[in-house]
Amino acid sequence: MAVSYKKLWKLLIDLDLTKTAMRKKAGITTSALAKLGKNEHVSTEVLAKICEALKCDITDIMELTEEE
Repeated sequence: MAVSYKKLWKLLIDLDLTKTAMRKKAGITTSALAKLGKNEHVSTEVLAKICEALKCDITDIMELTEEE
């Protein structure tokens, strides 16, 4: 299974937030943001901070997909 954060990027567009603004609001590191951009695994702590900052559920920002 692979991780996809496409839902997060779509949500940021809907909220009119940049990735940098979301990073600062959630209090996550630039390296965590870079991992998200590459659809790499990040800690649940990072995901929880994003959900808290954006007032959303984890299923609103990520999904598991089949690896090709």
